[in-house]
Amino acid sequence: MRIADGAGADAGELPGRPAGASSPVPGHGLAYVIYTSGSTGRPKGTRVSHRSLTNLLLSMAERPGFSGADRLLAVTTISFDIAALELFLPLVTGGVVEIAPAEETRDGARLRRSLEAGGATVLQATPATFRMLLAAGWKRTRPLKLLCGGERLSPELADRLLGVGDELWNVYGPTETTIWSTAGRVVAGERVDVGRPIANTAVYVLDPAGLPVAPGVAGEVAGESVDVRAEDGGVERRQALADEGGDDAGEGVAGAGGGQPPDQRAVNYYILRS
Repeated sequence: MRIADGAGADAGELPGRPAGASSPVPGHGLAYVIYTSGSTGRPKGTRVSHRSLTNLLLSMAERPGFSGADRLLAVTTISFDIAALELFLPLVTGGVVEIAPAEETRDGARLRRSLEAGGATVLQATPATFRMLLAAGWKRTRPLKLLCGGERLSPELADRLLGVGDELWNVYGPTETTIWSTAGRVVAGERVDVGRPIANTAVYVLDPAGLPVAPGVAGEVAGESVDVRAEDGGVERRQALADEGGDDAGEGVAGAGGGQPPDQRAVNYYILRS
């Protein structure tokens, strides 16, 4: 495992665990608690287990993909749960994580220079951060995989990001199902959608009675993951709007783990299992 210092240089190999040392952690054990208002507007603590977080990391390592040869520039505040992917995905795969200073993540020109000089191969950010980078004159300089989530990814922004990245992935998910529930690769000239569920995850589009709707019919999106099961009554629901997004595309959809409402036409394969 390697971690990069602020200047982009490797800090070296970290010492391994002493022989015979053991600190077993059960899969159902708590990894973290993060507060989110979800779709209710009332803050609540969401408990995320080691099993759920591990499932997310291993699934994302496979698709969209992250290996020991990759380097990720972490730009997300620790109070936003998607930061867990940026911090832990490189570490569990043997890659490198470079953590951008907070003041740098708010300055498009400084962040652009850091991205261009640091050798990152993967960048995860919200559409707002990507727009800030583009406004600062960000250009393609090396192979780069982009993960975009937390807000709706518009077709216009997707087209611009495809011009600076080799791969662009649209990721979506509520906090309760552990950061991201779906991932879809964006292809030039094709509709932007939320893709397919990650490993051990299901997505449903439901009517007001909680029953699956027919393909092509709008409804509410529900997610089911490792530690969130429909039969437990723990399904987080998101309102899917009737269009692909307007000025009100984010109304009523808040939370630390993916505020954007999915395009309902993209997720109306009403039951999907990975």
